[in-house]
Amino acid sequence: MTQDQPQDDAPYYRIEQVAARTGLTKRTLRYYEEIGLLPPPARTEGNYRLYSEADITRLERILALKEALGLTLSEINAFIQMEEERDDIRALYHETSDPAARLAQIERAAAIARQQLDLVERKLRTLTNTRDALQERLRRYDALREELAGQKIVGD
Repeated sequence: MTQDQPQDDAPYYRIEQVAARTGLTKRTLRYYEEIGLLPPPARTEGNYRLYSEADITRLERILALKEALGLTLSEINAFIQMEEERDDIRALYHETSDPAARLAQIERAAAIARQQLDLVERKLRTLTNTRDALQERLRRYDALREELAGQKIVGD
């Protein structure tokens, strides 16, 4: 057993299993680790990567942010770091009963939520503008179709 190998009884998965479960390639999983989107996984004595359920949950979150919002990997990394910071703030909030300290934690958490919301709203504006442009294009096609339907088509 290596120093990095997990010591608990929680299930761990090899890279092939994680790739199959998430639909990502092994290369993508290694890349996400390389750029810091995914923390380095535990390893076996043979140096094989071992992923936890938490790692898989994180990958599923990355995929959801990428697919649903069209976030870049850099934006996803920032978004997830903000979520982790909010988790830390939540823990600090529960560790104290001092109202001033709790208020400070709430203010910091709210600032982070505003940053995340700003990012989501920017992406939504882009999607809305793209949708509107496509709807306008379809209206023009419909108008052209009607115009042509009113003309006698050669060969009739």
